[in-house]
Amino acid sequence: MDVAAIVAQMRRELPGLDALEHEGDWFFYYRPEGGETDHRLPFATIVTRDDPHEGGVARLDRPGVFRFSVAAGRDEYERRFGPVPVPRPDWGVLDTGHDPAELDLLMPHPVYAPMGWVCVLSPSVATWREVWPLVSRAYETARRRREVRDGRAR
Repeated sequence: MDVAAIVAQMRRELPGLDALEHEGDWFFYYRPEGGETDHRLPFATIVTRDDPHEGGVARLDRPGVFRFSVAAGRDEYERRFGPVPVPRPDWGVLDTGHDPAELDLLMPHPVYAPMGWVCVLSPSVATWREVWPLVSRAYETARRRREVRDGRAR
């Protein structure tokens, strides 16, 4: 999978998707039809370059490498990886027991694991099939939260 294929699938299959691209990185939000833009907290992201506060641990400087991250939630995180770690006081890189530079492996996010986020670097089609249900659930959670916040909850 590449970034364009992932973005295209998300746009095609997630109604109300608000996809914000900035310098090659993508941030995904839910926005109801006719709703105001709200870019406070994405439910998924794609980053294509290393964040300086992570010290380059993901090595996103490799050709074609990107990190897809999704808010899987605490329950899903714990089901897959065990207890959610405690964040560092500086919100720096955690030792999750995974190599944050490994390609095509679903793993805890190196910084945002305490919030139930997981990630994968440059997923294959097979790994993307494993990740897609997490994306769908994160989208539904974002949709429900937005509808509650907007007073449209059913």
